[in-house]
Amino acid sequence: MNKVNQFLEEKVMPIAGKIASQRHLQALRDGIILTMPLIIIGSFFLIIGNLPIPGYADFMAKTFGSAWSQKLQYPVDATFEIMGLVAAFGIAYRLAEKYGVDALSAGAISLAAFLLATPYKVPFLPSGAKEEIMVGGGIPLSLMGSKGLFVAMIIAMLSTEIYRLIIQRNFVFKMPDGVPPAVSKSFVALIPGFAVVFLIWGARLIVEATPFESLHNIVSVVLGTPLSILGGSLGGSLIAETVQMLLWACGLHGANIVGGVMAPIWFGAMDANRIAFQAGDALPNIFTQQFFEIWINIGGSGATLALVVTMFLRARSKQMKQLGKLAIGPAVFNINEPIIFGMPIVMNPMLLIPFIITPLVTLTLTYIGMSTGLVAKPAGIAVPWTMPPIFSGYLATGGKISGAVMQAINIIAAFIVYYPFFRMWDSQKLKEENELEQSQAPAVQGDQKAVL
Repeated sequence: MNKVNQFLEEKVMPIAGKIASQRHLQALRDGIILTMPLIIIGSFFLIIGNLPIPGYADFMAKTFGSAWSQKLQYPVDATFEIMGLVAAFGIAYRLAEKYGVDALSAGAISLAAFLLATPYKVPFLPSGAKEEIMVGGGIPLSLMGSKGLFVAMIIAMLSTEIYRLIIQRNFVFKMPDGVPPAVSKSFVALIPGFAVVFLIWGARLIVEATPFESLHNIVSVVLGTPLSILGGSLGGSLIAETVQMLLWACGLHGANIVGGVMAPIWFGAMDANRIAFQAGDALPNIFTQQFFEIWINIGGSGATLALVVTMFLRARSKQMKQLGKLAIGPAVFNINEPIIFGMPIVMNPMLLIPFIITPLVTLTLTYIGMSTGLVAKPAGIAVPWTMPPIFSGYLATGGKISGAVMQAINIIAAFIVYYPFFRMWDSQKLKEENELEQSQAPAVQGDQKAVL
């Protein structure tokens, strides 16, 4: 075990630390997380519009009119369909913060560049409809959502790099000291903003003359398709989950680091499922953001809910009993830092083995269940990751009981994997406690004799 710890500390830890502190990955993660509150809000209306209750649709139609479902769709579109737009601003904002330059200006420039890279389309008008005059056509809503995420990511990071390079080289307009700070900052952003807009505009004109027609199409073919195949496959998902657990093993937040890379893929797959779910079509994807949050890592990274329950009910050592009582509450809401750092699992070879194996087992079982049709796929509903299991599985599948049953099966599977390793760890702690009590007993008896 000492050799394993030495290997983790000397070989894995430095590399993992550099990855965790990489500013672009951090900005990518934090910028996309900015979309989560909106998606959860939209998911609430999505659930209300698709409750799996017999006669529910007829009741709603009689009560609120035949257009009730269309009206519930308004907030869904207003939240889901601006995912890329929000990410373009959020990623640039967070990256600029890390460089110590004006984040608000960087976010605004990135947002303008993202819209500039997006091809406008003349709106489709039904026959007999009055023609609308729209300068340059209309912005396609689909490219503002998950389909535009990859372009938003690239442009946000590229525009911010150009912005900060020009700012740091002091190639800017400087205003007199008496000018208000807000006005001064806007003029400082003038030259870098022009450079970004000119670059994206030129790139768009060049690409429009090629068979790709738009920057979105290039990114989709060159970057989006290969990454989607990787993130949407069993092998790629197993690799991503393994890397996440190895990062946790070094004390780093593996979910945040891996999520920074994989989130655009999984969010895009989630939104594709959401669109199919609303249309009543077959859901195309298994591997989505909810797949990992709801079914794989039940209780937090490593699927540790089963471990905490085992500790709470079966621990013999005082240390494990006390930790089980403290950790059971957070674990129900998928918060497991008390276990990861308090047990500890980090840098602990005996517990790292089941910690890495368990989510791979639950991932494989869930994939088999969903791919065979025995378990409903994630419906594109963004259930909060803190939602307790069973409830979350039911809601994330759009009200299918099979989603809850799959969670129960995964908890049982996690218990089977964790139990023998926990027994060994608990026995070791019990032995240490007994030895400590025995070593202290003579000293206590000596003190009593001295008093007598």
